[in-house]
Amino acid sequence: MIRVVLLILGMIIISCNNNNKSKVNNHLFPFRGLSKIEKLDFSSKALNIYNSILGNEFSGGILIAKNGEIVFEKYNGFINFKEKEHIKSSTPIHIASISKPITALAILQLVEKKLISLDDTIQKFFPSFPYQNITVLHLLNHRSGLPNYLYFMDTAWRASTKFVTNNDVLQFMIKNQPAAYSNPNTVFHYCNTNYVLLAIIVESVTHQFFPNYIKENIFKPIGMQNSFVFNINDTSNYVPSYQFNNIPYTLESFDCVYGDKNVYSTVRDLWLLDKALYNNSIISKNTFNIATTAYSNETKGNKNYGLGWRLFLKNNDTVIYHGGWWHGNNSLFTRLIKDTATVITLGNRYNKRIYNSKQMATIFSNKEIGEVEE
Repeated sequence: MIRVVLLILGMIIISCNNNNKSKVNNHLFPFRGLSKIEKLDFSSKALNIYNSILGNEFSGGILIAKNGEIVFEKYNGFINFKEKEHIKSSTPIHIASISKPITALAILQLVEKKLISLDDTIQKFFPSFPYQNITVLHLLNHRSGLPNYLYFMDTAWRASTKFVTNNDVLQFMIKNQPAAYSNPNTVFHYCNTNYVLLAIIVESVTHQFFPNYIKENIFKPIGMQNSFVFNINDTSNYVPSYQFNNIPYTLESFDCVYGDKNVYSTVRDLWLLDKALYNNSIISKNTFNIATTAYSNETKGNKNYGLGWRLFLKNNDTVIYHGGWWHGNNSLFTRLIKDTATVITLGNRYNKRIYNSKQMATIFSNKEIGEVEE
């Protein structure tokens, strides 16, 4: 009798635990499960588009997910063309300007912790910074009017054997005061300098090395085990990207600057980031809505920019995306919010066709995103 009672109690406990796990999973991943027929249909359509726009010329990884489930995934090419080392799901690839949404997430986390305000001026963090009335918000949405460090530092550093750091960019601007592109908050001007400064702001506020902050507060919590921020301490482990003729790019002066670029990741890790944004585990839903607000309404057409994300706005539907290019790396991260789907493409051999992977959005609905910026 006692054994029967214990058995019944055990079954009740297991049932309760399973119910609790189910509730937790539904909370974390609030997606409707896909049927086998749906998965096969999406996969077949994706393969046809893949073969038509990328095919064997592609070196990298591509992943398409719907409702939190992978419906298409493919890897092609080599991480080392000389040794013929194949790219795998765990192979980190430089994601170029897709790094910007990750830098923006770090800033927004600090905003939620009330360590930073979007209205703070740069002088709060760097009192001697010579450009006035530029706020954290202006850096995030590319309305600062600042010039691009890749241009104003080019002559001074290209011939140098010294790697440029984020602090070098800051100090160069303080000392030399290169001409601004425009006054703050007058026009959208996409500029890498903005995100270089945002990375230094993270370091100034947290007293942590930016790569460490990103690892501990973004990558690690959501399981992005194959992602990291390349920096000056990693030069001996540099893995090159490639020109279209398979010639590798060597390290250059600007290859150790981060915030605007220099995150290495995989399509699977970015898929985890996509899911984390849906379940609000990195930033709150309210903060995410602020980040995906259009801030440059003087921009003509359907395209705009939020806080670290490009936006395509059409027919009450918002596609959130970001492209990237650095050396031989091309990348595109497209989040189809209305379809709860994502298309992620990373390449390590220069191939502008990677930007055409946006056509994968058509397997979910008849979407036209237009030309994708690098």
